[in-house]
Formats: sequence, C-alpha cells, structure tokens
Amino acid sequence: MYAVIETGGKQYRVEPGDVIDVELLPDSGKTKSDKIQFDNVLLVSGEKGVKVGAPTVAGAKVTGVKVDEVRGPKVVVFKMKRRKGYRRHAGHRQDLQRVRIDKIQG
Repeated sequence: MYAVIETGGKQYRVEPGDVIDVELLPDSGKTKSDKIQFDNVLLVSGEKGVKVGAPTVAGAKVTGVKVDEVRGPKVVVFKMKRRKGYRRHAGHRQDLQRVRIDKIQG
C-alpha cells in the first residue's frame, strides 16, 4: 500500500515505515505532540485498487511521527558581473523535519 501526499509545495510517494524529510510544518513548534497528519492525499493505492483524487482523495489520511529536525544540503548562491569586480557569495540550508510514516487510511 502506498500514497502520494502533498506538503510544502512538494509531492512525496510514501509507504508505511518510510522516513521522509519535509519542509518544516507550520504547527510543529506549537504542539508538544509528535503525531503528524497529512490531509492532502492525492493518490492511494491498496488492495482494492488505485484511488486518484480530484484534487485530493476524500477521507484519506496519512499519519506519521516526527523523528527529528534536520538541515538540508547547502545550496551555494553566487552572483558575478564580469569585468566589473562584482562578486557575491552566499549559502543557504533549508530547515527540514524528518517524519516516519505509520499508517495510510483511505
């Protein structure tokens, strides 16, 4: 059984037991609970076949547990204008949340 969820503007194909890194969820700091629920389920595949949402599958939910907060790989931003002596070098690392998928309902 697997599902396709959408969070943080990205889509992820998940199965129970998978560990994924997603953008920080907006309510992650407010609650003490480690449970996370994804309601934007775009596709669910199971024993009964494949359900495709338009745009989401009604009543489908994917639940998981917050494992850790990590940082993504460094992205280098380099700007330069030739022959002008203009160079700017910066880096960025995105804050991510590591989530283990427990259950797919739908």
